[in-house]
Amino acid sequence: MSSHRVVALLPQRIAPFELGTVTEVFGLERPELDVPWWYELTLCTEHPGVIPATTGGFSFVVDHGLEALVGADTIIVPGWSGEPSTAVLEAVRASDARVVSICSGVFLLAAAGLLAGREAATHWRYAETLAARHPELTVNADVLYVDGEDVLTSAGSAAGIDLCLHLVRRDHGSAVANAVARRLVIPPHRDGGQAQLIDLPMPAHPEDDPIARAMEWALERLHEPLDLATLAAHTHMSVRTFTRRFQRATGTTPGRWLIEQRVRASLALLESSDEPVETVAARVGFATAATYRHHFAAIMRTTPTAYRRAFYAAAA
Repeated sequence: MSSHRVVALLPQRIAPFELGTVTEVFGLERPELDVPWWYELTLCTEHPGVIPATTGGFSFVVDHGLEALVGADTIIVPGWSGEPSTAVLEAVRASDARVVSICSGVFLLAAAGLLAGREAATHWRYAETLAARHPELTVNADVLYVDGEDVLTSAGSAAGIDLCLHLVRRDHGSAVANAVARRLVIPPHRDGGQAQLIDLPMPAHPEDDPIARAMEWALERLHEPLDLATLAAHTHMSVRTFTRRFQRATGTTPGRWLIEQRVRASLALLESSDEPVETVAARVGFATAATYRHHFAAIMRTTPTAYRRAFYAAAA
């Protein structure tokens, strides 16, 4: 199996959670997956050696210097502190790799000039600082991540997991990304902007939570004409009580959540079959293809046909 070189560029104080998200997704072999290639992860820093963590009182040993960036397919900056040196900036600028930042890593990308004229995400805590320091870019503090094709940025620490899974989805399709998510015991990835509100994790113990049970029940019946009254009846709650408790548990409405789940379920069908869009729409519960296309475009920022075409082109 061939590999795709992912290089994590680390500062002189390492954020352990952010680095952990990268190593969990890209640093483990996945022989159980039927894919033509997988990732090979390398860690590098400007001055190799013992690098302390930002929290926890422990350190990492990083063996590789900036030369590891040469020939990388993807460079990930999982957090950054301090001003990047000229050597670091030049090494990043010189690369033809796809470049990704998690949380505060966006400051390095901005300093390297990779985000001029682009939209970028970061932790909401850093949004004002980033905007003030780099007026040449547009900061979006309300999204999980921004996919700029060759440059991608994510919000706070946990959003890095979503972005890493998004990269897997881009490279290998939704079925593989979902398999990795299951292996990590986390929900399948949330789509960058819209999904920040409408695609939230299921509670850890659904058997103890009527809202979680209703969500699981609905996921098994997306092809059926589900509505708010049906979901509420499944929990033996009034519509008003169910809606209030659902919003409190997930941060969104039942209707918006259901639409996003139906769109997500359609991705695997688009990737694995040549069924007409009308058939795909019906199989995931949309009454008409027009309604499906409308919601698909709002969530995925493309059309079902274009998504299918792009997936097959990437797989070719």
